[in-house]
Amino acid sequence: MNGHAIESRGLTRRFGDFIAVKEVSFDVERGEIFGYLGANGAGKSTTIRMLCGLLAPSAGDARVADHDVASEPEAVKRAIGYMSQRFSLYMDLTVAENLDFFGGAYGLGRRALRRRVDELLERVDLTAQRDVRTGDLPGGLRQRLALVSALLHEPRIVFLDEPTAGVAPAARRTFWRLIRELAADGTTVFVTTHYMDEAEYCHRIGLMVDGDLRALDTPAALKATHVPGELYALHVGDGEDAGEHRAGGALAELLAKLAAAPGVIDAQPFGAAAHVRIDPARTSFEALRAAATAAAGGHPIELSRIAPTLEDVFLAVVEGGHGDGDASAKGSES
Repeated sequence: MNGHAIESRGLTRRFGDFIAVKEVSFDVERGEIFGYLGANGAGKSTTIRMLCGLLAPSAGDARVADHDVASEPEAVKRAIGYMSQRFSLYMDLTVAENLDFFGGAYGLGRRALRRRVDELLERVDLTAQRDVRTGDLPGGLRQRLALVSALLHEPRIVFLDEPTAGVAPAARRTFWRLIRELAADGTTVFVTTHYMDEAEYCHRIGLMVDGDLRALDTPAALKATHVPGELYALHVGDGEDAGEHRAGGALAELLAKLAAAPGVIDAQPFGAAAHVRIDPARTSFEALRAAATAAAGGHPIELSRIAPTLEDVFLAVVEGGHGDGDASAKGSES
C-alpha cells in the first residue's frame, strides 16, 4: 500500500436505487488522525463499515492494513480495532468481565490479557471501576471502556464511528486527549464525527455531503480554500429584542440584504448570531458596518472580526455543492 494504512479508490455502496457512498477515493497515512465529517446521512458510517470489512462495496477497491476489504474481510477485522456508534458492551457484566470476554474473542492468552487490561485501564483512568457493573457507569466512562475493548489486541489502525455522540463536552475532551495519545504512539485513527469542533484535532479531514467526498485537506488548508476573505460575527439587537428579531424572520431579511451588498461573499445565520464574509479588496469593515446598520432598521448591531471554523467550511462546501439533501430518507444505512 505504498506505506498507507488505508487506501480507497472509487469506493461505492448502493442500497437499491440509492447510492449512499459515491466513488470515494483517499489515502490515510500511518499514525494519522483522519477525520471523516458530515451531517447525519452523509455516508460516513457506510464508508467505515466497508473499510472494516462489515459491508461489501458495490464498486471500487479499498485496502486496510494491507488487506483487501472485499476479498479479505476477516483479515481486515483481525487487524483493526473498531468502536461503533452503539457501544457493543454487555451492560450486566462488570468492566473486567467485558474485557475478559473481548480479550477471549481476540484470542489473547490469560496472562497477556491481564497485563493488557491493567495497562489500558490505567491509561484511561478506569482502574478503580474494574469491578463496577458496566450499566452503572456514566456515558463518558462507558465510552472509554468501549475504546479499551477495541484496543486489547494492539491494532495499529482503529476505527471510531461517532465515538462521542451524546457524550458530555468534558468527556468528549478527555476522549480526544486519548485519541491524540494513540496517534502519538503510532496508531492510525480513522474517526467519523458530526462535531466540527472535534475535527480541529485531526491531521486531515474528509468532508462528506450526500455520499460525495467534497473536500479533503488539513483543517487550516480547508479554511483557507473554502472560507477566503475576512469573516465577521454579526449580532443584531440585545436582550429580548435580539430574540424577537431572530424569531420574527427579520434576521433572514437582513442577511439577504447584506448578501447583496458590494464585496459581501456570504452571509449566513450561525447559532444566535450570523457570519458575514467579505472580500477586503472590494469592501471594508466600515462599509460592512454601515450596510449592516442600515439593514437592521434601527436595531442595535455588534460586528466583530473572527477566525473561520470548520463549521464555516462545512456551510461553504454544502452551499457550493448540491445541498445536503434529505438525510431522513437515507435511513440508518448511511
